Amino acid sequence: MRRILTAIIAIALAIGAKAQIEEPRNILELGVAGGLNLSSMDFQPTVRQFRLQGMGGGISVRYTSEKYFKMICAAQLEVNYAQRGWKEDFDDRTNNSYSRCLNYVEIPFLAHLSFGKEPHGLQFFINLGPQIGFLLDDSETYEGEWSIESRPSGVRPVYGKQVDNKFDYGILGGAGLELKTKAGNFFIEGRYYYGLGDIFNNSKTDDFGRSANTTISARIGYSVRIF
Repeated sequence: MRRILTAIIAIALAIGAKAQIEEPRNILELGVAGGLNLSSMDFQPTVRQFRLQGMGGGISVRYTSEKYFKMICAAQLEVNYAQRGWKEDFDDRTNNSYSRCLNYVEIPFLAHLSFGKEPHGLQFFINLGPQIGFLLDDSETYEGEWSIESRPSGVRPVYGKQVDNKFDYGILGGAGLELKTKAGNFFIEGRYYYGLGDIFNNSKTDDFGRSANTTISARIGYSVRIF
């Protein structure tokens, strides 16, 4: 009997401690965001390249469920349009250039963790989670007196090569600041996307062992609370 009472008391204390450190929330927010993407491809074998500049933006839904100690915990789902790709670095003292733009619809599934003042005030936040994407279309740009035969040694067979895999997936992480006001929430964020999928087939008989997207993004946005 004494052991049973001890167990009941221990459970009651644990529940009480949990109630003290967890503060429930029930907040739904809708938002829009847009900004600049700097993209490249992780090729194996390596292709010398610069980051390609493009645009990106979309909509988001965020649900905040609780505050745990000082950390405000939320889940965020987004649907974005993004321009990715790469620009090759020829390094051959000519004006020739080659770039390829890949246009995607992206869907990130993010844990949104924030710290700071609420309901109004400045917060620091972290976003982290998986992302999937679907290639809409792509385009190649050749500039200068250009031919594949005139390329310097180390040329890779990317020119005119059709994308094999239109489905993309990877890991997305970001951090930023959000100002919460009565008129809505204003935020700025930096992100990095590391692709795990390849745009070209990667078997032993294919040209590339890896051909994955990587993107650095800078975004600004606005969100409003629904309830």
